Amino acid sequence: MTTFAEPAATAPAAPAAPVDLLARLRAAVAAHPARTAVHAADGSLDFAALDRRTAALAAALRARGVRRGDKVGVHLARTLDLPVALLAVWRAGAAYVPLDPAYPAERISFMAADAGLAAVVSAEAAPPVPAGVPVLRPDAASEDAEAEGAFVPHPLDSAYVIYTSGSTGRPKGVEVPHGAVADLAAGLEQAGAYRPEPSVVAWNASVSFDASVQQWIRICRGDTLVVVDDVRRADPARLAALLAEHAVTDLDLTPSHWQLLREQLTGAAVPRLFMGGEPVPERTWRELADGGIDAFNLYGPTECTVDAITAPITGPGPHLGEPLAGVRVHLLDERLRPVTGAGEVGELYLAGPGLAHGYAGQPGLTAGRFVADPFATAPGARMYRTGDQARRSAEGLLEYVGRVDRQVKLRGFRIELGEVEHALAALDGVTAAAVTVHEPAPGDTRLAAYVTGPAVAPASTAAAELLAELRRTLPAHLVPAGVTVLEAMPLTPNGKVDHRALPVPAVEAAPEAVGGGVAEQVAEVWRTVLGVPEVLPADDFLSLGGHSLAALRVVHLLRRKLNVELQLRHLLDAADLAAFTEAVQRAAAAGPAAARPALTARRPAVR
Repeated sequence: MTTFAEPAATAPAAPAAPVDLLARLRAAVAAHPARTAVHAADGSLDFAALDRRTAALAAALRARGVRRGDKVGVHLARTLDLPVALLAVWRAGAAYVPLDPAYPAERISFMAADAGLAAVVSAEAAPPVPAGVPVLRPDAASEDAEAEGAFVPHPLDSAYVIYTSGSTGRPKGVEVPHGAVADLAAGLEQAGAYRPEPSVVAWNASVSFDASVQQWIRICRGDTLVVVDDVRRADPARLAALLAEHAVTDLDLTPSHWQLLREQLTGAAVPRLFMGGEPVPERTWRELADGGIDAFNLYGPTECTVDAITAPITGPGPHLGEPLAGVRVHLLDERLRPVTGAGEVGELYLAGPGLAHGYAGQPGLTAGRFVADPFATAPGARMYRTGDQARRSAEGLLEYVGRVDRQVKLRGFRIELGEVEHALAALDGVTAAAVTVHEPAPGDTRLAAYVTGPAVAPASTAAAELLAELRRTLPAHLVPAGVTVLEAMPLTPNGKVDHRALPVPAVEAAPEAVGGGVAEQVAEVWRTVLGVPEVLPADDFLSLGGHSLAALRVVHLLRRKLNVELQLRHLLDAADLAAFTEAVQRAAAAGPAAARPALTARRPAVR
């Protein structure tokens, strides 16, 4: 077990140079050309077809001037085109920059300009990117076929740039090299997280988040990739059906998502679970460990290539585990001295070959987070300051404690509260803004915003208008659930906003907005989940601050409360509360939900 008494302690050493993923993909194509490489809502590809399509698009990119070291935007939905485009960008010698079509156009335009894209792959003729950037369709090809092995990336060549929330109000692009991605795959294999035999892997995470990397690169080692489209990602019943249809063996998700999916998997074979993005609660850990569900806890920031520490979800309770091969973990105090005592809290620093290059185009910010490693034997080594606090238990287990700054994780999303505050403060009429995390019910964590200003009254009208304006510039996960208008911000003695003194968002007693019986119970669930004092029949769920996991929670609570067979599509397809209430009443009239058997673990398929 790694200890912090010896600062240079590491996990078992990784191979000196893990095999590059493009080379591993070529080997998989040669060994099993007819094996299914990708399933998606629009069809399937075997490895031979995947190879042909990625080669054609890579050649088209190079014909449009893309060269080694360039950055190429990928602006695509979750179809077969997406993994084809990512691999083609690599084969062309470039790094991919995900541009989620669900993001506001203004944010996509900012990321595209900030990254200095050489080209964009998009199914749209005019995606929101700077003028002059070439746009290629995902089925583009060139008359000159790309020669096999024409590009062999150096370990330091950039593989991707993923934008994360920025505390200064400006998103920052984390630039990660190919060698770090190859190390990630090799480290998870050595840790036993990846099975040696071919697996069927669900690609569940958004390509805009680093968790997606650990999922989609599995195709390079010969695994079959099941691209989970947005409709199935948001509907537990449909997702469970997809997992069964393709006999998925590996599923990556957040603990919050598991709580909403677990009921649909009851009685079915449960894939191996990879849990990350937020701490695993004690109750979830116990459920998985005691139930014999095959699961791993994964920890790591984007700046350290997705995952740096892992543990099987077994044993006494939640803990981070041990570092992947080659990762060096330091638990340090404010003066960078090792914290060695059991129960003492320090900040986690990570070092090793998995570190990102830094933040694209921001050398000052990079220098502040990627600092010199005083414990390394090689000159010039760096370590990344995670901002996460941890401690060793009396049994020697590494346990997550919290943050040293105002960064938070909600539903697997990494959020800098300062970015949301900057966006709010930039709106007309707002003189000051503050954002905190509010938990109106256990497990229901959301962003709460507070503003002051002469032009933000009346409060009810202002809150709705401010949220509408935020949705024009921020992705959905950064938009607060609600805005509270204050006469003045509470301040600390040194004049800064006292976040601890901000009031709890007020939820007044709700009027009888809809009729009694089932209708009132539906309205009450909406008020509880959304944290609003009032709902009206014409209210739209998303306009009230709802999101995908909130919608899942509404369906889950009503299934429990009313014992009905209710699916997420009933909420997503409903135009407003009145229409959804009618759908719930129809489900109630159809009879009670069937009882479900217990969870069972899935045995991996041998192929």
